[in-house]
Amino acid sequence: MPDLTVREYNPTGHLGRHQVLDPRSLAYRRPYDGQPLRATAWEPRIPVLDQKNLLAQGIRTAEAYGLETDVDALSSCTGNAAAALLSILLTPEQAYAASFNTQDAAMAEHFAIGLYADATACDQWSDLAWPSQDVGSSGLGVAKAMRNRGLIDQYGHATTAHQLCTLLQTGPVLMGMPWRSAMSEPGPDGFIDADPAWADSPLEGGHEVCLIALEGVAFIDDHLDYDHTVLRFRQSWGGAWGDHGDGRLRLSTYLALREEIDLIQPRKDGVVL
Repeated sequence: MPDLTVREYNPTGHLGRHQVLDPRSLAYRRPYDGQPLRATAWEPRIPVLDQKNLLAQGIRTAEAYGLETDVDALSSCTGNAAAALLSILLTPEQAYAASFNTQDAAMAEHFAIGLYADATACDQWSDLAWPSQDVGSSGLGVAKAMRNRGLIDQYGHATTAHQLCTLLQTGPVLMGMPWRSAMSEPGPDGFIDADPAWADSPLEGGHEVCLIALEGVAFIDDHLDYDHTVLRFRQSWGGAWGDHGDGRLRLSTYLALREEIDLIQPRKDGVVL
């Protein structure tokens, strides 16, 4: 097994991401070399998914995964974030070939759960996997799962604010992060850092989201203004959460959490990082 750095969080049924860093993989970073950073947006082509209310959506995990009973929520945020990203990355023909129904929310959620199962199997640091146990997974694990399925060609990382903004110029990015209780009740427009005391609220677990936009890019004397540069992400808790299923955070919040965050950008069609 490679020399991994692993930070585990307690899976809760709607929070299930663990931070797993592989130095070999982290070597693939797209450097920031001064190119202009502009506002960008990448809109998912699937409905907002919901990993918390599976039964109401008609999703029966017992039959699909050989379980004794159905579950109503899964720690499958990595699979859900990856599904949102793939709906942007793949053409309709590629999605169809992968049995990814982008028009039906329940079918798309089934696809996300399948990715989650594969991700838990790709997490070399753990002997447990879904569906035997709802153990959570990692951004690295789901990136490997997508590549194993042939859904992506490669993936790269970012470890700084400028590298993150650079990646968002070319496509969506998976972000794994610690999730604090104040974030679950976002403010106006879905800002999870609207409460000035968000950082002091209890840690609820680890979570994976899909960053889909760099909004409100601001500068001070030609330097990024972290407090007024905004990231938008697709959540996986239904369309009633946040801004119609999306959330936002300031780049300064990313910087405050950076040690516990991992950023991965899967790529398709031979694009070289």
